[in-house]
Formats: sequence, C-alpha cells, structure tokens
Amino acid sequence: MSRNRILLATALLVLLPLLVLTLWTIATLRFSYSTGERAGYLQKLSRKGWICKTWEGELAMQNLPGSVPEVFQFSVRDDRVAAQLQSFEGEKVALIYEQHSGVPSSCFAETEYFVTGVKKVGP
Repeated sequence: MSRNRILLATALLVLLPLLVLTLWTIATLRFSYSTGERAGYLQKLSRKGWICKTWEGELAMQNLPGSVPEVFQFSVRDDRVAAQLQSFEGEKVALIYEQHSGVPSSCFAETEYFVTGVKKVGP
C-alpha cells in the first residue's frame, strides 16, 4: 500500500506543475492585457523559428519630422494577417494589436504584442 502512495505522490509532483503551466499558457494566450493601435512604416516581416515558426516584424514610428523613429516590434500568429502585412511592406500602416503579458515560452511569439489586423494609412 505504501508503494501505491509513493507512485501517486510522484505522479502528482510531475503532473501538477504540468497542469498549472498548461492552464497558465492557455490563460495568457486567451486573454489580452491591453489592446490598441500603432501607426508607422512597416520595416520588416519575417517568419522565424527552428521548431515553432512565427511571423515577427518591426514598425518604425516617427512622432516629429527629423526625430529618430521608435521601433515597435510585434508578432503575428495569423497567416492571413501576415499576408496582408507583406503586401503593405514599406508603406505607412496602422497595426491593431493585443498585448499578451506573461506567455511562458517564445514558441508562441518573440514579443508580447500580437497583431490581429492592419489598415493602410494615407496614400
């Protein structure tokens, strides 16, 4: 009977942390911390990763003429949105994003900003 208890305790020590990690991952990917829009010039978009391939990009935001642009790094999980972004590369766009803080692995994305839509701005 003590052998069964040892096996049960060992199974709990292994499975409980896995369950907690799984639930945490689901929660951080499902619920967003913040949402918003950022406008600027789409500098790059590339598919990266050894095992988990994700779309990663950069948006150059310029507030005042002559100032150094701030770079907004983002990730894209939807291939349709990535295809839209590729067609706007080098143009001024507004990115619609969700911020997902605390995602436990870079396998889902390299940044915490997930772009969910894109709009072309200006001519």
